[in-house]
Amino acid sequence: MTTTPDSTAKAAVTRSAASASDPTTPRTTHTVFNQAPPRRDINEFTLNTALRDALAHYAPGASRDELERIGALVGSADFINDARLANVHGPMLRTHDDWGNRIDEIEFHPAYHRIIGDALDAEAHSYAWTHPGPGANVERAVRFMLFSQIEPGHACPVSMTHAVVPSLHADSALADFWVPRATAAGFDPRRIDPANKSAVTFGMAMTEKQGGSDIRANTTFAVPSGDHYLITGHKWFCSAPQSDAFLVIAQLEEGPSCFVVPRVLPGGDLNSVRIQRLKDKLGNKSNASSEVEFDATEGWLLGQPGKGVRTIIEMVAQTRLDCVLGSAAGMRQCVAEAAWHARGRAAFGATLIDQPLM
Repeated sequence: MTTTPDSTAKAAVTRSAASASDPTTPRTTHTVFNQAPPRRDINEFTLNTALRDALAHYAPGASRDELERIGALVGSADFINDARLANVHGPMLRTHDDWGNRIDEIEFHPAYHRIIGDALDAEAHSYAWTHPGPGANVERAVRFMLFSQIEPGHACPVSMTHAVVPSLHADSALADFWVPRATAAGFDPRRIDPANKSAVTFGMAMTEKQGGSDIRANTTFAVPSGDHYLITGHKWFCSAPQSDAFLVIAQLEEGPSCFVVPRVLPGGDLNSVRIQRLKDKLGNKSNASSEVEFDATEGWLLGQPGKGVRTIIEMVAQTRLDCVLGSAAGMRQCVAEAAWHARGRAAFGATLIDQPLM
């Protein structure tokens, strides 16, 4: 018997009618084909020729075994799924507990904590500081790029924790306490006295509603109170408000000054950092960006009074470099996904990668 398109169609109608009358018959509406397989369980380091070539040139002594481990981790199906979950189920603000107490807590999906924990375990924030020498900044940049390529939101607090170290050295006592914790591998999301934590993360808060990038227009002010200061005012943008501490700009008589503001005070009480709301953003969903108010919030002067911009600009400069690295990593991911799809999808008799426009 010869099979024709017409006979095949009639057979399909017959099968459809039979299955409709018999609810136990399995039904298939269509077969999925001509789709590239998921780009999963690959090594994002070994597949990135340009990155490996740059590393060989600028950091020939880099730990390639560790970078290959990171590449396999971030290219795994589990890590990529965690990246999806962290963005689908973004951070949520709880200003008060069930009994009306102010808590200013950010709740994250466990996937976010797994991702940032992996990045901090891999010293994506600290390798340049803990392994000083030729090529250290390059190797740290590669680690940072591999993680941010897959999930950019967590890269914000990772970057700020890396970037704060030069600024912290403006005060030897503050540096002695905070730098070892900021450069330690590991992640501890608990809100406890930082003296009881081996590893911490940092954020920063500079801009205000009326001034934006014009820091000298800030109205937030600080007054002395013993060995520290009490800060009153607001910030229009505070990145990663779940961080253990922040660099904050506030006015003294001498002008804008920089302060270290811990989220939890020595002894374990919460500092009065009031999170007003989280920003409703177009992207970068996994990362909490907030508006905050300070109400006699305790902070410790970092650097000279009136020289706050000079102090914090070292942190800002480092984060700007990471913005370039993260953007390059994101573009790499876009090209890699597009090329993968073009190799696995056909149209008009040829795979997309072989079409003239490609």
